[in-house]
Amino acid sequence: MKNRSLLQVSVSTTEDAADVVAEVMTAELGHPCSSFTDFRRKVTRASVYLSQASCWSPHRKSSLQARLRALKAAGIGIGSGRITLRRLPREDWAESWKRHFQPIRIGRSLLLKPSWSPHRPVPGQKVVVLDPGLSFGTGQHPTTRFCLDQLLASRRTGQNQSFLDIGTGSGILAIAAAKLGYGPVLAIDNDPEAVRRAHANFRTNRVGRQIRLARQDLTWLGQETGRFSVVCANLLADLLLREHQRLVSLVEPAGVLVLAGILACQFPEVLRTYQARGARLIRRRRQGEWESATFVIVPSTGPLSAIRARP
Repeated sequence: MKNRSLLQVSVSTTEDAADVVAEVMTAELGHPCSSFTDFRRKVTRASVYLSQASCWSPHRKSSLQARLRALKAAGIGIGSGRITLRRLPREDWAESWKRHFQPIRIGRSLLLKPSWSPHRPVPGQKVVVLDPGLSFGTGQHPTTRFCLDQLLASRRTGQNQSFLDIGTGSGILAIAAAKLGYGPVLAIDNDPEAVRRAHANFRTNRVGRQIRLARQDLTWLGQETGRFSVVCANLLADLLLREHQRLVSLVEPAGVLVLAGILACQFPEVLRTYQARGARLIRRRRQGEWESATFVIVPSTGPLSAIRARP
C-alpha cells in the first residue's frame, strides 16, 4: 500500500495566480494543493496529489475547468489553465516538497522547521517541528502565516485561553497554540489524510495530550462544542459566508475570530456579513490575491472600551 503511486493533477498557471488556482483545486478535489515555479523555464504549476485514482473522473475535470473559466471571467490572469495528469511514485513527491520547505520565525516566540533542518531556536523561542506530508499547512502560505501571527498577537500571558482550529491540515496552528500556552485546544478536519498527518505531527511535537483532534466537518459543530477564546478558520470565502452564523457562535463574547483564505475580490462581502453579526474588524492584511482579517466578537451587552488589539 505504501509503495502505491500517486496521481498528480496539475494546472498550468502564472506565478501571481498560483495560490488562487491552488485554492480552487483544493476546494474542487477535496485534497490540499501545492504550487511550484520553474524560474528557468518560466513555468508555474499547481498540483494536487491523489492517493486513489477514483478521486479523478471526467465529471471532476469538467467541474474544475468550469471553476478555472470563472477565475478568468473574474479578471484573474491564470494563464493557460491546462490540466495534465501524471503518475508519480510517493518517494519522488515527498522529496520534491522537502526542497521548498524552509524554516520560518514568528517573532521571537516561535520557530517552525522541518525535522531535517539544523536551525536552532533563540532563547525562549518555542519550536514547532513540522513534516506536512500530503496535508496542507507549512506556514509558507500567506494565509497560514497570518493565522500564526494572530495566534501570537492574541495570546495573553497568564490567562486561560481556549483555541479552535477549523480545517487543521497539518496541525500547524493547533501545535503553535499548544506551544504558546493556549488550552484547551480543539483541531478538526474532514480529510482523513490531514487528520492522520496532524496526529503524527502532534506526537512529534509532544503536544498530543494538549490537543483534541477530530475528523469532523464545520457544519457538524453545534452548541455542545462550546465557545472558544480564539477561533481560526482558514477556509474558502464561500464556506465562510455560508457558515458565518455558526462561526460567530463558536467564539466567546469579546473573543477573537481569525478568517483567512479569502480572495481580495470577495473580502468586502465577507466583511459586511460578519460585521452584521456583531464582529468588529481589528486587523486585516492583503498579500497578493489573498486577504485575511481578525475580528473581535462584540458582546451583546457591555462596553467594548476594554478590548484592545495587540500591534
